Amino acid sequence: MRESQVAEARPYHHGDLSRALIDAARRLLEAEGPSALSLRAVAREAGVSPAAPYHHFKDKGELLEAVAGEGWDMLDAAIARARAQAPSIHQALNEIGVAYVCFARDNPALYRVMYDTARDREALPGDMATINKDSAYCKVRDTLIEAGGADPRDPIDIELATTAAWCSAHGLAEMSGFKQFAHLKDALGGEEAFFRAIFQHMGLGLPRTPN
Repeated sequence: MRESQVAEARPYHHGDLSRALIDAARRLLEAEGPSALSLRAVAREAGVSPAAPYHHFKDKGELLEAVAGEGWDMLDAAIARARAQAPSIHQALNEIGVAYVCFARDNPALYRVMYDTARDREALPGDMATINKDSAYCKVRDTLIEAGGADPRDPIDIELATTAAWCSAHGLAEMSGFKQFAHLKDALGGEEAFFRAIFQHMGLGLPRTPN
């Protein structure tokens, strides 16, 4: 019997099939990168028939959206932990930044898919700035306001401050592995200490000085 016939003979149902497919996609993503992902490859990794994924995802794009959505949930949880464990509100934003960069470092392929799927949207993933009040974006925004780093009366200032904080974390995440920083990491006692020092020098979340 040909391999394709064996695959087609596999059952369509795999318990929580959607969950199994997303988990399989993440394994392939981290092992081989986005180019290795296809619905057929994910079905093979999950141990289901090649037709089974089409019961949940119309194409690879929809599957990547689901994988990215899980990534945003994971980042949200990491930011929530960082904010809860920070010793003060003025340190919370730095700790959130460290958590963000560590998430990107520990999940490089997932992190890339999160931004690749969000790049051309007019709104943030899942409208997280407007609908999901517990989203990562809103946690950063609310921390900034509470720390005095944004004017709560000015929506534009709030959005600019939140965007600045987000871009700072994203920029450090993109550059954090540069070998040129190795001596700073050694001098400061490790990678996370280096991240923390960078955010401290950026001064994000510091109270605004009166005009």
